Amino acid sequence: MIDRELIDRGKTEAKKLLEKAGIAITEEEAGRIEFCDYGLGDFDVIGTEILTYVNTERVCAKEMMLKPYQVCPEHIHPRLGDYPGKEETFRCRYGEVYLYIPGEPCANPKAKIPGEYRKYMSVWHEIVLRPGEQYILKEKTLHWFQAGPEGAVISEFSTPSYDEKDIFTDPHIKREANY
Repeated sequence: MIDRELIDRGKTEAKKLLEKAGIAITEEEAGRIEFCDYGLGDFDVIGTEILTYVNTERVCAKEMMLKPYQVCPEHIHPRLGDYPGKEETFRCRYGEVYLYIPGEPCANPKAKIPGEYRKYMSVWHEIVLRPGEQYILKEKTLHWFQAGPEGAVISEFSTPSYDEKDIFTDPHIKREANY
């Protein structure tokens, strides 16, 4: 079980990042910000705050907030029956985002990954997103991302999201929602 104080601190930091990005949310939405430490207990390094606005059978829209140099770990959104997997557009709203996907590895990546997690990062083609820039990830694309030195806010627009079904490279990860 995650400490309530840690969850509350994370939510406060997430709301501050949204304010810096100029994104207004309601108190009800603030209460729905998901604290995600991926079951590793190292939230300041591997973690994400997520506010899902809508997730229907056809579309999903959410904000993802990351503290400075915080990482959303490497994963893939798999095919689920007739569903081909999630296609998502990441749009940077605040800070910088270092997005990594399959392709030619970057010689000098901007990412700063502690050694114990680096072995679980296998794709190193770097895409840097700054406010107003976006990138479309096709379904079944292995990816991970990290915020830059100011933290980051990323708007995600996608097909339906089944976060609990994501497949992570790190076998220690457990995807559980905490509010």
